[in-house]
Amino acid sequence: MKVFASIAAAALITSLSAPALAQFQKPEDAVKYRKAALTVMGTHFGRIGAMVNGRVPYDAAAAANSAAIVQTMSALPWEGFVAGTDKGDTRAEPEIWTEQAKFKEGAEKLQAETAKLAAAAKTGNLDAVKAAFGAVGQSCKACHDAYRKD
Repeated sequence: MKVFASIAAAALITSLSAPALAQFQKPEDAVKYRKAALTVMGTHFGRIGAMVNGRVPYDAAAAANSAAIVQTMSALPWEGFVAGTDKGDTRAEPEIWTEQAKFKEGAEKLQAETAKLAAAAKTGNLDAVKAAFGAVGQSCKACHDAYRKD
C-alpha cells in the first residue's frame, strides 16, 4: 500500500509540475500560448462585463462559471513571456523583460483580483461582482498601459 501511495504521489507531483516544465519549441509557440490564454480570459471577463454593465441579464451561475475560468486563465499566460518572444506577432512592450519584477508583481495582482472576483461571483450578489469586476479591470488596464503596445 505504501508503494502505491508513493507512486500516486509522484504521479500527482509530476502532473502538477508539467506546465512549469513545458518548453516551447519556438518563440512563436510561446507567443501563441500566451495570446490564447489571454484571449480566453478576456472572453469570459467580457461575459461578466456584459452582465455588470446591464447589456445582458445577470445570470449568477454563468457569472460564477466565467469568473472561475478567468481565475484559472489568469495563472497561465506568464510562462509564455520568455526570452526571444518580444518580437514577431506580439504587442508586448520590451519593458516586460527589462522590468521583470514589476511585471511579475502585476501578474500576481491580477491573479489575486481574479480570485476575489471568483469568490464574489460564487455569492450570486451582483453588487459584489461589480466591485470585484472593477478591481480586475483596473489591474488589467494597469498592465496594458505599461506593457502592451496599442
